[in-house]
Amino acid sequence: MSAATVRVGTRASKLALTQTQQTADKLAAVGGFEVELVHVKTEGDVLTGSLSQMGGTGVFVTALRDALLKGHCDVAVHSLKDLPTGAASGLAMAAVPVRADVRDALCARNSLKFADLPAGARIGTGSPRRAAQLRAARPDLVVVDIRGNVGTRLARVPGLAGNPPEDGNGSVEGKSGDLDAVVLAAAGLARLGRLDVVSEFFAPSFMLPAPGQGALAVECRSQDTPAAGVLGQALAALDDADTRLSVTAERALLARLEAGCSAPVGALAYRKGSTLQLEAVVCAVDGTDSVRLKKATDALTEVGATLLGIDVAEELLARGAADLADLAGTGS
Repeated sequence: MSAATVRVGTRASKLALTQTQQTADKLAAVGGFEVELVHVKTEGDVLTGSLSQMGGTGVFVTALRDALLKGHCDVAVHSLKDLPTGAASGLAMAAVPVRADVRDALCARNSLKFADLPAGARIGTGSPRRAAQLRAARPDLVVVDIRGNVGTRLARVPGLAGNPPEDGNGSVEGKSGDLDAVVLAAAGLARLGRLDVVSEFFAPSFMLPAPGQGALAVECRSQDTPAAGVLGQALAALDDADTRLSVTAERALLARLEAGCSAPVGALAYRKGSTLQLEAVVCAVDGTDSVRLKKATDALTEVGATLLGIDVAEELLARGAADLADLAGTGS
């Protein structure tokens, strides 16, 4: 790494570039160094088909991590919900900045609310978690599996395309204006300045977000984390303790369920006074059943957050969560 320039790895989609540039600018301001974005093409950007069939959003992570380990970049910025829960050898999650909006957002034609969508309306999402919760709330709707970046997805709804959809990243040729609504993460829309397309924000009480949703993860090589170094100090300054506790609990739950980031599992942890609260749900993909649970701990440490996540996962499994979804975490 040059003393003057820190190279920041990113996917090349508009959302990834935007959130990476915002993070890189904060790092530069804190560390007093120059930053340079390094574009990395990932498997998820090249392959077509359902994300869940490709192994979930983790397909966006591997190439970035390889670039980091090979020295092509010094840090990499990920959407935290994309990160597999297993440890990455030689890498460290050096910073988890303050979390953005955790909610899912409905983007519908004519600004329709969810309750006002007509029976048979077609609503698009690439997330089994969202699909299951949508079907549970409105079994009369048709949930369509879609993928592609934000611009491509918005183009599927009449009147929401705005700027021309981005090229590539799984765009579906010949399909535009064919859906009544799509559901996207509010955080991504906010980072792109596209909150104008939101017709309704879904409260977590209605739709629990994905573990890690709204948060970013900044990874670096393990040897670059000590606070003695300029980069290490800048990364430490970017880290938000409450956000890290929250996502630690959510990811511990996901890891214990061995569910993967594409499973129909929702989870949200948050600091409330002197406690950390964690609420989670495991759904049947067809929306016909679910198991939901909420617990808290006063152990405000990463170990405490991890144990909370494991505890909630164990109780979900005891209540039959593995019978609802394809979970591997039923062993000891």
